Amino acid sequence: MRVVGGIARGRKLKAPHGRALRPSTDRVREAIFDLLGPQGPGELVLDLFSGTGALAIEALSRGASKAVLVEKDSRAIKYIRQNLSSCGFSSLARLVNTDAIRFLNNHSYRQEFDLVLMDPPYGLGLAEKCLELLGEGGWLSEEAIVLCETEGSLVFEERMGCLVLGRVKRYGQTLVHEFLPEDSSVL
Repeated sequence: MRVVGGIARGRKLKAPHGRALRPSTDRVREAIFDLLGPQGPGELVLDLFSGTGALAIEALSRGASKAVLVEKDSRAIKYIRQNLSSCGFSSLARLVNTDAIRFLNNHSYRQEFDLVLMDPPYGLGLAEKCLELLGEGGWLSEEAIVLCETEGSLVFEERMGCLVLGRVKRYGQTLVHEFLPEDSSVL
């Protein structure tokens, strides 16, 4: 697994062996960032269910100024720290060792993110719950984009609070769903 674009392109990322961690493939990460187009990842990025940190690192490599990475597995945090360090992004990232739902329910973390990246474990309803919480407001800048990676069979409602479903792209057995704030000029 490597960084696929930006200033850290080609840097190898570490991941634990033999665990249930399911990092986004290089192909899917490249496709996710292609969806953003020339506007790039924006200034402030939130990576929920960070795993190895690959999505946030990709965003930082492509020009994001800061990233908040949320991961509940303390063993995975070790890999995230190593990956951020090896790419030179440690000072640009804040790691929060908690689960994504608890993070989104804690208003002290609330700030307006330009890009939210989610790759939750499949089949547990976590994507839907996180989208509902993000859609309650206060988490997203006016031009924010939420990109959610899911299993190929998951179908979302057209609206999740103040979020509107945009493009949906399939990459093998993986879907990437784009959500935008309802008042976004991108809609």
